[in-house]
Amino acid sequence: MTITRLISALSISAVLLGCSTTESRIDQDLTLNQLNPHQLNLTAIYKDKYFKAERGTYFRWLKDGSGYTVLEDRDKNKDRDKSKDQKDEQGVSGSDIVFYQPDGSKRQVLVSIEDLTPQGAEKALAIEDYQWSKDGAWLMIFTQGKKVWRSNSRGDFWLMNLKSKALFQLGGDNVEPSSLMFAKFSPDSQSVAYVVKNNIYKQSLQSKHVSALTLDGNEQIINGNFDWVYEEEFSIRDGFRWSPDSQKIAYWQLDSSKVKSFTMINNTDALYPTLQTFPYPKAGEKNSAVKVGVVNVETAKTTWADLKGDNRDRYIPRISWAGNSQGLLIQDVNRPQNTNKLWMFNPESEQLDNIFVDQDDAFLESFNAAKWIDNGNAFLWLSERDGYRHVYKVARDGSKVIDLTPGNVDMVRLLAFNEDKDVLYFTASGNTPEQSFLYKSKLSQSSKPVRVTPEQYLGTNTYSMSEDASWALHSNSRFNQPKTSRIIKVSDHSLVKTLVNNDALSAKLEKQPLPQHEFFKVDVEDGFTLDGYIMFPHDYDSDKKYPIVMYVYGEPAGQTVKDSWSGNYLFHSMLTEQGFIVASIDNRGTRAPKGRDWRKSIYKKMGAVTAKDQSDALKYMADRWPAIDTERVGVYGHSGGGTSTLNLLFRFPEQYHTGIAIAPVPDYALYDSIYQERYSGNPKTDPQVYQQQSAINYVDGLQGELLLIHGTGDDNVHYQGAERLINELVKRNKQFEFMSYPNRSHSLREGEGTALHQKTMMVNFFKKHLMQ
Repeated sequence: MTITRLISALSISAVLLGCSTTESRIDQDLTLNQLNPHQLNLTAIYKDKYFKAERGTYFRWLKDGSGYTVLEDRDKNKDRDKSKDQKDEQGVSGSDIVFYQPDGSKRQVLVSIEDLTPQGAEKALAIEDYQWSKDGAWLMIFTQGKKVWRSNSRGDFWLMNLKSKALFQLGGDNVEPSSLMFAKFSPDSQSVAYVVKNNIYKQSLQSKHVSALTLDGNEQIINGNFDWVYEEEFSIRDGFRWSPDSQKIAYWQLDSSKVKSFTMINNTDALYPTLQTFPYPKAGEKNSAVKVGVVNVETAKTTWADLKGDNRDRYIPRISWAGNSQGLLIQDVNRPQNTNKLWMFNPESEQLDNIFVDQDDAFLESFNAAKWIDNGNAFLWLSERDGYRHVYKVARDGSKVIDLTPGNVDMVRLLAFNEDKDVLYFTASGNTPEQSFLYKSKLSQSSKPVRVTPEQYLGTNTYSMSEDASWALHSNSRFNQPKTSRIIKVSDHSLVKTLVNNDALSAKLEKQPLPQHEFFKVDVEDGFTLDGYIMFPHDYDSDKKYPIVMYVYGEPAGQTVKDSWSGNYLFHSMLTEQGFIVASIDNRGTRAPKGRDWRKSIYKKMGAVTAKDQSDALKYMADRWPAIDTERVGVYGHSGGGTSTLNLLFRFPEQYHTGIAIAPVPDYALYDSIYQERYSGNPKTDPQVYQQQSAINYVDGLQGELLLIHGTGDDNVHYQGAERLINELVKRNKQFEFMSYPNRSHSLREGEGTALHQKTMMVNFFKKHLMQ
């Protein structure tokens, strides 16, 4: 065991114990200071962004199906690499909004840079997002966004009348800068509603008059918005829904007054520390009380849905107007998240009817808004009720349920449907869970899904479809091939126009000594088959021995083994050039589209079963590829992957010798209620589950080298967990290395130079302990 370096985020100076700074500096210089700036190295990837992929810009289908709009830079001939990077944080400025017909013809500049320059302003609005009114007469621009938890959802909204080109800012005469959230047009295109300081407002497009629809919003009463845990775990930010007739708005109200607060400390931005405090329900603790109301936009009177029971022990992850303005569908989920009761609420009569129930013996995996069809007489519903994620057609009263996508295959994403053509489109993987393709089935009856994506498009295929499902923006990528995007005609998948080809990046990659790679499968206990990939140095010699670095996630929120382009490819390719084999395994329970039993098999078994799968897979790999040096095995991961890294180092020290745990959850009892209770139960009723699952309880097993990394401003996986783990390691005299990043959030993206510094440290750590 080497003497290690401990760096505390809350101390003024770092303490180095027996660490050779000269060796580290030399290693860093070898890694970073490449004479050829175009070589695949950390500086080129994370500082110069030389290998940055083209992503396309703000594509929007028009509601009436007449075409699509994109943002286009006025000067297409200039070198945009660096200037584009500089503008990513605040949106792309200096762009026109351009219209094309679906077939790519009849280009027309709808809104120019000059049009987007407010009177008296020196420059045009920087577009971070935009939307069109349903009647096509109005454009809404979102700009000056400010971060709220994960996204820039608070900012300024500007409206433009496309006929007069008149431009005005939403919010009234005394609007505060960057104070509005979630502005959206009414279906009749006469008004806009938005949230300010947890109250909902309506503003007329003609008179510009602003009226408050709720008045009780404050720091604890949240109208039309969500608390931290709802946004994070249910992926919802916008908390209100216009009725189809534009006369009502349905909205969530959360009361966080009984939720315990979490406090983060900022030691660096001022002379004295400052605090950020926010409600955060940890596993087993009180949640926000939630309820749903419908407000009349003329009278500002709210009618509440009277759901019985304790509003702090239920979740309402989705609501949707039920095909008309007379009924609101409310999804009412119990706290263990194994039962979802669907209620039909009539805001006029205040009647509530339970029309459908979805249940699972373990947990319900995800929650999606119902899609209404047949003039509101039926809706499309996603469920795993037969063992796979399928699309069901459910009668309005729940009396009839039809599986529209039968078979032992998961539907991945519901895309669009066309009732006139009796067709439903969705993505699925078939028998290759690392890939995805477009499929179709009938909307009226159960039928065998038919693949639409041509054979030439292997890998991962995603689609953004027009509302009538006739046209689509199709994107394709592979493990070592950047994304390409094109407009297609859906009926025959024929190419209309290429929007993104990434030829420049592909040309740069062709000049690099890229690794060999292959996908493989591993059979493990209980009849499960795991998927994996492995990457070898370009000059791989099977007669030699190589250290291996395992990239791991391992929890239900993600999937690492995908035949798609990701930023990790460049980092992992660089590692292979340093002489490592790199591999990844999806243990059971990950988000892979492999059926209900795959995903639910880890219920109350995370940490133990997931680590055992990784261990078994590593043994298989060592037998199949003898070039893997089983005495030099490294592992790393972020968030759930950091947790998995701890579990592998602590539970299987004879196999895993070096690990980097980034922002891990060492003790599951420290994480939020919605996520952790879904998979582990409640710590107050299942304390033994948390004892068995949590890595912090297996610290005694550590024998190898551990580097722990965490941001002190992590509002998701709290820095608190790192400090608790440190106490356990110190108590047992387990030496390790630690790096804290002041005020960085969970993604560790903030701060100049952070990504380059972190990756450099990681490479140096693996080289120091695995290269002999």
